[in-house]
Amino acid sequence: MSSAPSLDLSAIPEDQRDAVLAVLRERDALREANKRLEHLVAELNQVVHGKRSEKLSEDERQLAFEDLETAVTEAEAQQDEDAPASSGPRRSKVALRNRGNLPESLPRIEQVIEPASLECPCGCVTMHRIGEDRSERLDIVPAQLCVIVTVRPNYACRACAEGVTQAPAPAHLIEGGLPAEGAIAHVLVAKFDDHLPLHRQSQILARSGIDLQRSTLADWVGTAAFHLAPVVDRLAEHLKGSGKLFMDETTAPVLEPGRGRTKAGFLWALARDDRGWGGDDSPGVVFTYCRVALNWVLPQSVWRNYPELGTFGRDSRDFKKALVARERRFGSRR
Repeated sequence: MSSAPSLDLSAIPEDQRDAVLAVLRERDALREANKRLEHLVAELNQVVHGKRSEKLSEDERQLAFEDLETAVTEAEAQQDEDAPASSGPRRSKVALRNRGNLPESLPRIEQVIEPASLECPCGCVTMHRIGEDRSERLDIVPAQLCVIVTVRPNYACRACAEGVTQAPAPAHLIEGGLPAEGAIAHVLVAKFDDHLPLHRQSQILARSGIDLQRSTLADWVGTAAFHLAPVVDRLAEHLKGSGKLFMDETTAPVLEPGRGRTKAGFLWALARDDRGWGGDDSPGVVFTYCRVALNWVLPQSVWRNYPELGTFGRDSRDFKKALVARERRFGSRR
């Protein structure tokens, strides 16, 4: 709300009231935009000059920059829209687009815009094409849901009664289930790579008229996890045979349904990357999730391949000495 006193429009000539109202609306819009920008500037100032315990995380900083850039662009667009036509030609701006960064592998959909008429103004002949202007813009086709209908015709001989011939049904990840393999892969990528919870995916599918409960999507994820487990185990076994490994435990907030808060989950990363030391092994990483701290249970299982490390306790000095000795021995080969 504006703190300025209300204006008595009755005291303004009738032919000028519309202009005055437009100015008042523009003033209120600018005030709101300024409040938003001041708030964003205050957040960024806290990032730069605030106490260490009060500074924003990397994700929070990115969100703040996104909001700031969005607000600035919105204000500039509003200013261009409200600029009077009589103020002369508008100043051209350099478009903030990634010129030349559209991959050649993307399909191109050409739209040819022809003039309304190809007749020469002098009335002599029809104009002929001498060139063209081309521009490229990035567009996104929304995900399209489709139904795969599998038809297996039945064939029989009219001359005999030897029976009916039919092709066998193809194998599916979920036999007799609703989803195709592509749909399951989409749910997995959205959940684990894009961090999109299943209940939100259910809401997104509902916009297309597909009623799938979160529990149904969870069944899909569980089935896929069961079939992918041998691949993960094989990769972990392959990495454990390496001469050097990196392991890290990272806590991650996990939604706790029904309690309105998050809880701490633990994610172990078992990684190998010898590219910086001239190694020939390809890089790889396996993630293991646990609801509670593993208290070195997972590392001890990994250290089965390292006899000099696997016999010591968690806080043993002998363990630390053995670890340092092994690092020195293998580190000298880097």
